[in-house]
Amino acid sequence: MGGLTPIAFDIETSGLEPSATLTVAGLATDMGAWLGLNTTGREADASRLETAVEHESGSNIRVSTHSDERSLLTALGEFAHKRIDGDRHYLTAYHGETWKGGFDLPFLRRACVRREVDWPFPDVAYADVMTVYERFDTGDVNNLEGVYDELVGGEHCDPFAESESAVTAHENEAWEQLLLHNLADIERTRELAVLAGRYVAKSDFKMKSLTPPDA
Repeated sequence: MGGLTPIAFDIETSGLEPSATLTVAGLATDMGAWLGLNTTGREADASRLETAVEHESGSNIRVSTHSDERSLLTALGEFAHKRIDGDRHYLTAYHGETWKGGFDLPFLRRACVRREVDWPFPDVAYADVMTVYERFDTGDVNNLEGVYDELVGGEHCDPFAESESAVTAHENEAWEQLLLHNLADIERTRELAVLAGRYVAKSDFKMKSLTPPDA
């Protein structure tokens, strides 16, 4: 859109309560996906998970495992710094942040403040896919899975019927299923952003800068 390529972002969390922590952060680029997993001190083999998720999804991915929320946030910032170019890319998510609220970016800000980690997206623009898809006729369908099925369709690697299952998966150390769910969401989000780039006016993307004024 406007010469910028979308990079899709999505998170998983341990719940919705104020004490909830970030459990997965995922970014999907045109070259593949990066998935960061917070094991909360438990064991997980990044190499084995990477192989398993790639085999199940058919996608090119990199898995990064971390023992706590702070190290996951730090790794997210490092990956974003290396791979996201503000002159070539824009960040997108589905209900990540809109003028009415959103989930992913507000949760991420709170986690960064709590863990005293720098904001991972200081030099990039953002446009929310959910807002863009108000320009399509999808009837009463307004969630990511429904909009994707309505406009794109096809197979996906999501093992869960409901996103809430991601909380239980983290509790039960079902790492592969948790990562597959996040991968499905970022891939669906990116496909929708690419599709919107072909059919929706630039002005309807309502793009904004994520750069904090004191960054």
